[in-house]
Amino acid sequence: MSGTFLGMPAFPVAAKTAVGDATLRANLRHATHTIRDKRAAAVAELADWDRLREAGKQIKDHTLRHLDRYLVQLEEAVVAAGGTVHWAADADEANRIVTDLVRATGETEVVKVKSMATQEIGLNEALEAAGIAAYETDLAELIVQLGHDRPSHILVPAIHRNRGEIRDVFRAEMGEWGRPAPDGLTDTPADLAEAARLHLREKFLRAKVAVSGANFMVAETGTLVVLESEGNGRMCLTLPETLISVVGLEKVVPTWRDLEVFLQTLPRSSTAERMNPYTTMWTGTTAGDGPKDFHLVLLDNGRTATLADEVGRQALRCIRCSACLNVCPVYERAGGHAYGSVYPGPIGAILTPQLRGTESDIDASLPYASSLCGACYEVCPVAIDIPEVLVHLRERVAEQGGHRLERAAMKAAGAVLGSPRALAAAERLATSTRRLHPKRLPGASAWTESRELPEVPEESFRDWWKRNRT
Repeated sequence: MSGTFLGMPAFPVAAKTAVGDATLRANLRHATHTIRDKRAAAVAELADWDRLREAGKQIKDHTLRHLDRYLVQLEEAVVAAGGTVHWAADADEANRIVTDLVRATGETEVVKVKSMATQEIGLNEALEAAGIAAYETDLAELIVQLGHDRPSHILVPAIHRNRGEIRDVFRAEMGEWGRPAPDGLTDTPADLAEAARLHLREKFLRAKVAVSGANFMVAETGTLVVLESEGNGRMCLTLPETLISVVGLEKVVPTWRDLEVFLQTLPRSSTAERMNPYTTMWTGTTAGDGPKDFHLVLLDNGRTATLADEVGRQALRCIRCSACLNVCPVYERAGGHAYGSVYPGPIGAILTPQLRGTESDIDASLPYASSLCGACYEVCPVAIDIPEVLVHLRERVAEQGGHRLERAAMKAAGAVLGSPRALAAAERLATSTRRLHPKRLPGASAWTESRELPEVPEESFRDWWKRNRT
């Protein structure tokens, strides 16, 4: 995954720093509460929301069970429509394919549609190393790029920035990347949007190569679909001569009819709209209309390994709506950067450790970046049981020795709970020493700082029952 996150500390360390940033917390609280309230209202308009949610889950599960068949069907349809399909096993291979395709055009710059897959593999950095400039055209991604920053939200990558900060970034950096910000730029949304529009227009009109991802790929027709709100995606997908789309294997759906379900659930779950302003669909190439050359790079990068996990594979249902982030109390306080991945929040806590493994400190800590409250599951439009996968991944981390103290404690508890005699002895010992019990548990002070340990009763239930039964 993206090299921009390499070397990040474990989640508890990064989160502790973020929680102390009052401006960050205020920005996140305002944005997430606004989005979640609007989403709830949009979802409430549909009497059949639960059935749509279940339909999306079933479509995704069916596709994942037969992924090999649908990917081959997709490839055949794309090729038949005039496109070229490339298969990338990992980030390095995907970056090499895209770099070679851009070099073959003779161009030294590309415009980009917002794409988490390209962020995942660190494509911008790979292109820069090859002497190719990659310009983000999504407004939030533009803010992140100009600010030499990292995205912190799936839908709104610059959610951690307020308007004043964005104005300052535009004033300081736009001139280094192209057309400078207008003199006297204010922090009003209209002025900021106009500055971005003027800055990007020059890039749209001269770009010969575009790079995108896709929200969905339809196997039966070879059609790719991008949903967006600003129109920048439409410009990138239609004006350049060459279009390169990097898409995760799991984004395929079997039929055009299946797509209809997600065109209802994704906009309402993400932007709280009945339908998104721009839905762009393309199938291969068409003479005189759109790009002359189309390349589809199908990205694995840990997805087939995730597919092999019966519990964890449900993370591949994700349609990147970000609803789980907007209701998560942990994300609201810690922000996206603490997750050390392009995928923050609850979905990132289960997806990233599966795609990258749990060997590093940051990846081993992510399954614990949750209170297991279940709010994420309740709002997920494809019913991913994130708490279930979190617990599953915690078990994996523990088995690898990632949390030795927890592993030892669970082993000791298992021995006591597995023996009635040992349990009775432990209960009597706990009762007799109740006045000596500490208020904080050794090695778990962070947990007990904000929680009271339960009082041990003067008598165990076992002894009470023995004394009172008739």
